[in-house]
Order: sequence, then C-alpha cells, then structure tokens
Amino acid sequence: MSEEKKVQEEMEKQETVQEEPSETEVNSETEEKGTDDVDTSSDSAKTEEVQENKEASENEAPKGKTSFFGKKKEKKDKKDQQIADLTDRLQRTMAEFDNFRKRTEKEKASMYIIGAKEIVEKILPVVDNFERGLATAQEGDAFADGMKMIYKQLMTTLDELGVKPIEAVGQPFDPNYHNAVMHVEDESLGENVVAEELQKGYTYKDFVIRHSMVKVAN
Repeated sequence: MSEEKKVQEEMEKQETVQEEPSETEVNSETEEKGTDDVDTSSDSAKTEEVQENKEASENEAPKGKTSFFGKKKEKKDKKDQQIADLTDRLQRTMAEFDNFRKRTEKEKASMYIIGAKEIVEKILPVVDNFERGLATAQEGDAFADGMKMIYKQLMTTLDELGVKPIEAVGQPFDPNYHNAVMHVEDESLGENVVAEELQKGYTYKDFVIRHSMVKVAN
C-alpha cells in the first residue's frame, strides 16, 4: 500500500507541474500584452494627430486665392460676372449715346446758323438800297417818311433775330471786323483808327456775316 501511495503522489506532482505555467511563458505573455497596449495607444495617438491636422488645415485654408502682393482674390460667381459685364456694356452704350446726342445738337445748331447766315447775306443788299434811297430823300416827303418806317421795322426785325451792325467809325482797326480799302492822313485821329465807313458790316450771333468796308487813318 505504501508503494501505491508513493506512485499516486508522484503522478499528482507531475500533473501540477504541467498545469502551472513557467516564468518565461508568463513573461512572454506580459510582454505581448504590453506591446499590444503600446500599439493600440500609438495608433490612437496617430489618429488623433491626423484629425487635429485636418481640422487645423480646414480652419487655416484661405477662402480665396492670394495674389503676389498678399491681396485675396475672391472667385466671382458666373452670374455676378455676367451682371458686371452687362452693366459695363450698358454704361458704355449710354456714354456713346450721350456723345452722339451732343454732337447731333451741335451739328443742328451749326446748320441752323449757316442757313440763317445765307438768308441774312441776301437781305443785306436790300438794307443797303434802303439806306442809299433814304440818304437822298428830301425832308417832308410823305413817301420818304413811309420808307423810313419800313426801314425801321426791317432793322428791328433783324435785331430781334440777332443781326447787329458792326461799329466802325472812331474804333481801332480790327481785321476780324473791318476791311480796309483806303488809307488817309488825319492828324485829328490816332494811328490805325477807322476814319470813315464806306459799307456797313453785320454780325449774326457773334459770327461775322459781312466785314465793314472802311478808311483807316494814319
């Protein structure tokens, strides 16, 4: 009986030795767990770092392109660009039309003046004949008095239209208004002074229709 007990005790010792893990196995398992923990912690740290970098890049990303001088160029929408183009074309068209209107009005005014000048030029010989006839008429003549009234009415009408006679006698000679046909010596007059008017000159709205034909002293 004692031998059988010994055999059973030895078998039980061997089973307990087999069931208990060795120190090396324990150490290897703890190392593997540690490495696993380190790997998981490093992976989580990397993911957090990537997320932070992504958020920072989104926050710092510029809304528009930056030019060489540091000014931001915001991208325009196609509709805004079309509106700007149409507005610019409208403004240019309005400016061109305004210039055309002003040019047309100026041309009309110049054409009106040219036409009026031609009419006045044809009337002036009639005025000259009135003045020559009245200069030779006798005083107290009823016919001459009637002619004077017609002449006065004609000159009033011309004055209202803007036709003015040019002052000549006693005025300094001005080639813009006077046409010198003769020179005389007269000590009572100054140099280049109009001594006599041979034919009256007229202007129409500051435009010379006919120069005064004059004698110039000295």
